[in-house]
Order: sequence, then C-alpha cells, then structure tokens
Amino acid sequence: MASSLTQKTNRFAAVFLNIKQNKLFESIVVAVILFSALMIGAKTYNIPPNVLTVIVWLDYAITIFFLIEISIRFFAETNKLQFFKSGWNIFDTIIVVVSLIPIEDSELALVGRLIRIFRVLRMVSVIPELRTLLNSLLRALPQLGYVALLMFIIVYIYAAVGTTFFAGVNKTLWGDIAISMLTLFRVMTFEDWTDVMYETMEVYPLSWIFYISFIFLNAFAFLNMLIGIVVNVMEKENAEQWQKEHAGETTIQDLSDQIKELKQLITDQK
Repeated sequence: MASSLTQKTNRFAAVFLNIKQNKLFESIVVAVILFSALMIGAKTYNIPPNVLTVIVWLDYAITIFFLIEISIRFFAETNKLQFFKSGWNIFDTIIVVVSLIPIEDSELALVGRLIRIFRVLRMVSVIPELRTLLNSLLRALPQLGYVALLMFIIVYIYAAVGTTFFAGVNKTLWGDIAISMLTLFRVMTFEDWTDVMYETMEVYPLSWIFYISFIFLNAFAFLNMLIGIVVNVMEKENAEQWQKEHAGETTIQDLSDQIKELKQLITDQK
C-alpha cells in the first residue's frame, strides 16, 4: 500500500517536473516577469484612470500566474522539504505570497509596491545562467573585499596628499580629506578629471604625476584585479556545475585511463 502510494506520488511529481522543465513554460515565465517589470514602470507615468484599472487587473492576473508557477515547481519535487532547501525557492515563495496580500489601499501600500518591484529579481531564479553569475559574485565577495580595502587605503593616502597640496588651489575639491576622496573618485571614473588636473598644474606643474599614478593604480591595476577575481570564481562555478550535471558519466580521460590499465594488464600477463 505504501509503495503504491509512493509510486503515485512519484508519477504526480513527474508530471509537474515535465511542465517545469518544458522550454515553452520557461519562456512564458520569463516573458511574464518582463511584462510585470514593464507594468511597474508604466505605473510611474501619469496615465488615464481606465488604463490604470486595466494595469491593476493585469497585475492580479500576473500574481495568480506566479502562484500557479511556484506551485508547479513545488509539486515537481518528490521530496517537498527539498524545495525549501533552496534559497531562491524561499525568496520566490515569499514574493508570491506577499503579493497575494491586498495591501494596495492600506498604510502598507508602499511595501506592496516594493514587493512587486522585487518580482523582477525572480528572473535570476528562473534563468540558470543568471543564477550562476550571481552565485559567482557572492562567492567572490571575500576576495573582492580585500582588494576594495587596499583600494580604500590607496585612495585615503592620495586624498591626504591632495588635501595637503591642493587645498589652497580649490577648497571645493580639496578642502578636507572626505571631499578629496570624492574628487579622487571622480578622477577614477574619468569624469572631467583633466579639468581637475589642469587646475592644479597651474600652481604645481608636476602634479600630473599625482593623477597619472593614481589612475594607474586604481582605474587599471585594481580594476583588472577585481575583474580577474570574478572571472576566476565564475570559471570554478561553471566547472563545479558541469561536474554536477555530468556526475557518473564516463569522460574521454576516464576511457584513456581504462585503456592504459588494460594495456598494462595485458603486458603483465605476457
């Protein structure tokens, strides 16, 4: 009796799993998420009341669709507890459930609008490539933090030097160390940085060394380090994902090793 019930449950889950893995279904989910994002943007404009009413009803329809979609994903799991072991599933469930609460005309209307804005993030949980990219960024954060700390130290030193020498040239840009750091951030992003440099060069002709060295360190060296760390983590993430997807499969290297072992056995027997 128990085994029969288990088989029925597995068949029931298999039906929803086929729907979940269907490419057409995935495309529809992505299209609805994009349409939901467009509606959120449309609400920021001054639109006629009748069009706003249509948008509200469409929003209800989208919320119901998301409820159906998250239910399909839940029932596709043979072990229902496994569904809630994924942080993305929990995030999607919270977004959908909160969207069902009628708080548009209450004091929590702002919360309702924010929740609908965050529905766009469901794109990450739907598209595996985006999920891999975000996971890579999160895994790279510890290493990125050390590089960011080193960048802060360099910016702080340059800001102190800039304040010491250039405060008399332009107090608006170099009046204190905090303002100097903002000015250096402007230089680092190449936002009219030459105007800042030429202004100080009128008083200190060799001040171009200050700017060129700063740009080389922060805009080139450290930026490339950040990119290298993210790319390295992404490669590891993709490799781990590939190993999970192809676990148990025989690779060319495995076949080559087996052939070598067979050759060795034949040689030993001779």
